[in-house]
Formats: sequence, structure tokens, C-alpha cells
Amino acid sequence: MLERFLAQTTFESQDDFKKNFKITVPENFNYGYDVVDAWAEKYPEKKALCWTNDRGEHIDFSFAEIKEYSDSTASYFQSLGIGHGNMVMLILKRRYEFWFSIIALHKLGAVVIPATHLLTKKDIVYRANAAGIKMIVCAGEDLIINHIKEALPDAPTVETLVSVGPVVADGFDDFHKGIERAAPFVRPEHVNTNDDTSLMYFTSGTSGEPKMVIHDYLYPLGHITTGSFWHNLYEDSLHLTIADTGWGKAVWGKLYGQWIAGATVFVYDHEKFTPADMLHMIQKYRISSLCAPPTIFRFLIREDLTKYDLSSLKYCTIAGEALNPAVFDAFYKLTGIKLMEGFGQTETTLTICTFPWTTPKPGSMGLPNPQYDVDLLRPDGTKAEDGEQGQIVVRVGENRPIGLFKEYYRDPELTHEAMHDGLYYTGDVAWRDENGYYWFVGRADDVIKSSGYRIGPFEVESALMTHPAVVECAVTGMPDEIRGQIVKATIVLSKEYKDKAGDELVKEIQDHVKRVTAPYKYPRIIEFVAELPKTISGKIRRVEIRSKDDSRN
Repeated sequence: MLERFLAQTTFESQDDFKKNFKITVPENFNYGYDVVDAWAEKYPEKKALCWTNDRGEHIDFSFAEIKEYSDSTASYFQSLGIGHGNMVMLILKRRYEFWFSIIALHKLGAVVIPATHLLTKKDIVYRANAAGIKMIVCAGEDLIINHIKEALPDAPTVETLVSVGPVVADGFDDFHKGIERAAPFVRPEHVNTNDDTSLMYFTSGTSGEPKMVIHDYLYPLGHITTGSFWHNLYEDSLHLTIADTGWGKAVWGKLYGQWIAGATVFVYDHEKFTPADMLHMIQKYRISSLCAPPTIFRFLIREDLTKYDLSSLKYCTIAGEALNPAVFDAFYKLTGIKLMEGFGQTETTLTICTFPWTTPKPGSMGLPNPQYDVDLLRPDGTKAEDGEQGQIVVRVGENRPIGLFKEYYRDPELTHEAMHDGLYYTGDVAWRDENGYYWFVGRADDVIKSSGYRIGPFEVESALMTHPAVVECAVTGMPDEIRGQIVKATIVLSKEYKDKAGDELVKEIQDHVKRVTAPYKYPRIIEFVAELPKTISGKIRRVEIRSKDDSRN
């Protein structure tokens, strides 16, 4: 399948990749027809999806079956009045119906809005009204259904509700009966242009209300790099990305780039993450490739990995948060596998990463994806030198990079703030070393300015994470009359240290940070907490910590 979109499909070096990587863009590209149906026609029996759950159920779907089910779903959705440009929200957890639905909506030219099952009534009302959502398709569970029902009176644009079961409440259409009774699907005369909107994500809102990020129909092609040249996937790969379908990480790792590469996507539908269960899945199904956020790997390295046969696992990638070198080192010692880091945003596809032909530097995001013209700029807009901190920007130019978002929906002011003068400003700060590797510092709003120094939260957090007492931490700046700001660490302690919380442990952790990193970066204030404030996607809300600190002063 890669040959349809790339003239050269294998690369030996970063220079080779930069020089020869080029995506051939079809006219009116549609992932449903041009990838899924193309595989179904060429290799109908090829396994596309290996799905299992924590109740022992297991189903394999071939590409022919994914085509058949997505066609039936598209016909069913048509009968419910869904067509080109209609907004449809999917709250489907890790249910296999997600894959039927998203491909079906692509085939209809509709707009897919994946969403987490953790949304409350307030969240659903906000999203429905902000986007003009016409239909919601959900997992049929009492809590999800109740939240949708509660939201409905305040969400007038929502016309249709669909449940995939097991509960199909009053007012909800039955998904499985619908696709069983659906008429043969006929492709619409007009589906989409490349510029049409295909996908919308609400950002996690670490610093305010979620933004509506919209992508065009070429967005899946932007993930060729993700699947083939970061995850390093082939047609015989079995790939697991640990992510709920409500998050952008799902289409990054459980759909677009993986199926373009011809890999089989593995899905473990579970209610509660348990490291031992996940390791058992890797062993049982002989998973060859794994991608997960650093938090997951932190849990995995605390397990006794000698109890599991992980010999099938050949490649591991990591994203979602910056990787602490301590996690890289521990996983490598236990498995012999180097974690290959990647960086991107809801607004982009993979932007910076460690490619298979490069040597990872623990703690570094890696090298820019040549799909994007990446640079670092100082606050005054001038180019940052190697070793100097700057905001990560993408040069847009006349030819917009494939995978870069179109805009923030219905918010031209916010769009212009992020994208102007030929640049997309990511809001993330990094520095670049002499070999061109990028090192994450933090969000621009999170960088701490203390006594003339610019201190990134991540570098202090990385030092803190090497102390055995620290399970999780968040570093923020607090106002200080003399220094401008001082460093504060909010820490969740390990079980072994919870009874030792006090001045002595504070001093021990401070001294540890002074030894591990530059002494001026040590946290002058340390607060021990039971848990850190997080978004519903699990990202730390440093803005909430800062807000609480400001209210105390």
C-alpha cells in the first residue's frame, strides 16, 4: 500500500529520508475507499484488526470484513440522515464498532468527532453546541447513556442517538439491528475534496476550555510517517497502541498509519489498566510493536518482567508526554529494547521523533520529520541557536504540510494567534543540540523564569523522577519578590515513602535534584499530595496548581 503514496519506501539515513521522502497526493483522497477498500480488494483475507477484551472475548476482522461492516454502517447512518459535512460524535471506548463507524463516516464525507467516555453532562453539552453535533454513537453503558440523556435538553442540534449495546435505552437506536437491516451501500456521487473537514478533536484543555481542532481528508496520509517510519511497521506486524478511541493517540496508533503500512492493529478492550494484564496480552498474542505514554512504561518497569515471554516484542515507541531518561534506561536494562520517542500535537501528526535509522538519546524527542519544516524561535521572533531554548514552530508557506490542522473551528482569532506570518506556533519550548536532536523543555506558559534563568519543568521533573520516593510530580513556578519566580515541586510519593513525608524528606529530595541537575534548578518548595490535578485525558494541569498557589498568596 505504501507504494501507492510514496515513490521511495525504504530509507537508510536521516539525510536519505529528508531528501527523498515525498507523499503522492491523490485527488479527492478518502481513507475508507483508498486504503481500507483497496486492501480488501487486493488481499481480502489479510487480518486488519485483532480485538479482545477483559471478559475473554476475541474476534479477528479481515480487511474484507472491515469493508463489509463499514459499508453496512455507512448505509445505516445514511438512513438516519447522515451525509456530507454532518458532525457525528463517537463515544465508543475500545469497542470494535469504533472502526466500523469512523470508516463509514469517512465514506459518507461526514465529520468524525471521537470523544472519551469520561465526558460528563456539562462536557457533552459544550461539545454539542460548540460543534453543532447532529448524531452521537455511544457504547451502551448506563453511565454514558445517562450523561447523554441529561445533556440532550441543552443540546438542540443533536437529532439522533445510537447505542452499540449492551444497553439500548429509550430514545437510542440499536446499532447492530441497524447494520443488519441496512440496504446495500451505494457510494455517494460526491463524498469529499481533499480540503473538506473529516475529523475534529477537542483538545484536553490543560489551560482553559477545549479548542476544536479540525483536520482535512489528507490527514491520514500525514500518518504514513507515524506507522511506517516511527512505529517501524510492516505487513506482518502486530501493533498495540495503548489508548482509548476518544483521544487523538488512537488514530495515530490504532488506525491510519498502521493500516497504510498493512500492519494488524491489536486492541485490548479493558475497563481498568493493569500492568500484569497488558504484559499477558503481549505474551499471549505475540505482539511485535508497542506504543504507549511514559506513564504506562513507568508501571511496566515496576513489574517482574522475567515472568513473561516478551520475545515477540521487537520495537517500542513512546509519546504523549516527555520521556524521563530514567524510564528509558530501566526499560532498556530489563528488555534490551530502546524506547523511540516521538512528539506531535492534536494539531499535527508526528512532528519530531527518533527514527529506526537514528540512535536514540534518552530524554530527547529526536529529529524533525521532514514532512514539517521545524525550527526554534526566541520570544522576539529570531532564530534560536543550538543549545538555546526557543518555541517550536512549523513553517507553513504556500504548500501546507500534510497533517497540519486546518484551523480552530469557529475561532478565527485563536487560529490567527497560533498561525500567522507563515508559521504555526506550537506553544512548546525546546532546545536543539549540535547533532540536530530536539530536547523538550515545557509549554511556553510553564517555563519558569528565576533569577535570570529559564527553567523548564520537564528537566526538573526528570531529576525528581530518579529519586525512589517520587511516583509522579509536577513542577511549577511561584512568584517571588527577589527571584521573580521560584521552583515548586508537587509530588506524589511511593507507598514506601508515604509515612516519611516531612522536612527531612524534602531536604533529601532537594539535595538529590542538586546532584542530578544544575543546582539552581532545585525546587525551593516541595508539596506532597495524594494525586495531581489532571485533564480527562490524563495530562497534568499545571495551570490548576499555579492557580491554587496564587489564591493562597
